[in-house]
Amino acid sequence: MADFREPHHLPSRGTFDPNRLPRQREGVTPQMHGRYPDHDVLSQTDHWDEVTRRVVLDRVDNPPSIRFFDERERATLAPFCDRLTAQDIEPRIPVLSYVDEKLYENSGDGYQYFDMPSDQETWRRVARGLDDEARTLGVASFDELSEHHQLQICHRFAQGELFGGVWATLNVSRAFSLVMRYVCAAFYAHPWSWNEIGFGGPAYPRGYAAFGNPEFGEREHWEGEEAFESDPVRDVRQQGLD
Repeated sequence: MADFREPHHLPSRGTFDPNRLPRQREGVTPQMHGRYPDHDVLSQTDHWDEVTRRVVLDRVDNPPSIRFFDERERATLAPFCDRLTAQDIEPRIPVLSYVDEKLYENSGDGYQYFDMPSDQETWRRVARGLDDEARTLGVASFDELSEHHQLQICHRFAQGELFGGVWATLNVSRAFSLVMRYVCAAFYAHPWSWNEIGFGGPAYPRGYAAFGNPEFGEREHWEGEEAFESDPVRDVRQQGLD
């Protein structure tokens, strides 16, 4: 596995700068910054049962290949997923690979909105719609846009403010909700995101011994300890990023 602990140059950006968070000292997080810099969930693998250990490590070492999306869709949707998860530099969680796997295996969430096509078709239309938006800005596809314009399109998508063309065949708000559901599920199933949020990983078969209130010293000794005290909700609002 690559060692991502060497410093990375981070370009200045109008959105949240991960340099404001501590640099990760143990384990890996997306972009190697986080609120739990000394937390490495993979240091706990000896405490997991064999099946769990194999599944979790496989997510790090063997991300699935792209089988559902074609090359054009992949080129568009990979940066789209990175924008939705604020992954701007390496290391990145390969979100699209896990979205693709779920769509290829048709292992959806077991329901479908009455006014929406299948999840597979929704994702394909979203890819076409993103490229259509890029063409209105003078380039051939979404991946050719600047970060600024990609983020603008993502914001309009989140607000349900994409119209015409392929968007007219979708309930745009529900389409965004659907893709975010897939993206978040893929992102937060990965051990690197667990390091980022301080999640201690599977507790089986070890189990929990503390009551769970860290303010009273009830944190499990193997859980992450936060090193950045700013309230993320208040901080986002103060920066005008919500």
